[in-house]
Amino acid sequence: MELLAPAGGPEQLDYAIRFGADAVYLGVERFGMRARATNFALSDLPGVVQNAHERGVKVHLACNVVMHQEDIEGLPDFLEQVASAQVDALIIGDMGAALLARQYAPDVDIHVSTQASVSNAEAAKAWQQLGATRVVAAREMSLAELAEMKRKMPAGMELEAFAHGAMCMAYSGRCLISDFLAKGRSGVRGNCAQSCRWQYALVEKWDPDTYHPIEEDGRGTYILNAEDLCMLPHLDDLAAAGVDSIKIEGRNKKAYYVACVVNAYRQVLDGADPAPFLRELDMVSHRPYSTGFYYGPAHQTSEALMYVRKSDWAAEVLSCEPEGDAYRIEFRCRSRFDLDREFELVSPNGPTRSLRMWGLIHIPVSRLETKAFGPTAERLYREAQPYPVEEAEHPGERYYAMVDIPVARGDIIRMLR
Repeated sequence: MELLAPAGGPEQLDYAIRFGADAVYLGVERFGMRARATNFALSDLPGVVQNAHERGVKVHLACNVVMHQEDIEGLPDFLEQVASAQVDALIIGDMGAALLARQYAPDVDIHVSTQASVSNAEAAKAWQQLGATRVVAAREMSLAELAEMKRKMPAGMELEAFAHGAMCMAYSGRCLISDFLAKGRSGVRGNCAQSCRWQYALVEKWDPDTYHPIEEDGRGTYILNAEDLCMLPHLDDLAAAGVDSIKIEGRNKKAYYVACVVNAYRQVLDGADPAPFLRELDMVSHRPYSTGFYYGPAHQTSEALMYVRKSDWAAEVLSCEPEGDAYRIEFRCRSRFDLDREFELVSPNGPTRSLRMWGLIHIPVSRLETKAFGPTAERLYREAQPYPVEEAEHPGERYYAMVDIPVARGDIIRMLR
């Protein structure tokens, strides 16, 4: 099965590829369901696609908002630029957009978005007649339903299914609650306020000023708040159902999340035991996990909006050189930390390992000096002298340290909470 990972920005793209994604999906400033994500500029798309292709990874571009007339009128030019950038697939949920894609981007595959709620083979056949080569199944389908639909789908048409990440309480994510409660922030236009995660209570008609929490503990209830999906232990079942591509949901997720989750699914797809990698999924921000609708009705969680995670990204490894019986590394600080912590190394080359760190040295930010004024001023950058410190307290800045195991550029050093 293909492992399809989110790439909300350049850093997420790099880590998705580094940790084993076969393909990535991303958005640009228009037409995608992640309007508040970092996204990419349309003008940067050719370079983004070239970078991914050179590393053996396909690029799927989201074009799956609910299309209004003004969107349709702007699509032809957009599609021509997408085709010129050599994007591998467009994720589309609108029939009109699909017809235009066939006309203005004929060499780009069409993947039918989950927004289209494809949940039967006849719908898949209809989309194939519009030029689609893959459908992203409605999230409400069971494994048995997926298998039956795939069996009856046209030969050669691919099936993609979500395997991990946040779930929406609305059918295939088509929700109007955000639009109503968040004053125009439309979920189906890519600007969801996640109103289903808010805390709700009952109000009685004749006593509107009285708060009636549903939960007995007085916190209120999160009756619309879906649990996160996790199918890591069940990838064989997805494969047996005929799923061609598993998708990791990643709305507004950072590179650390992408790296850890992609790494876990990559390792298990390649034959590793899922059990130790379930721990990896607890290290990143998440709500309580479940298997969604795959084995029966999905469950809601009474947990609050706040995510749970058991670690933080401490350092991004920039280089590593042996020094005696240890290793000297240069790293970029990602979160403030001292050395009185428990550290682990996350690498695409194997399982997570414990790591010991000492001898922390800060590399100060370059200081700017000018020898002259005006448009021809010569700018000189002078490095201040590195100096020992007890903690890395400047996220984004560089440090040296000693570690007890070899690491590689791009590896992640995390600290446990």
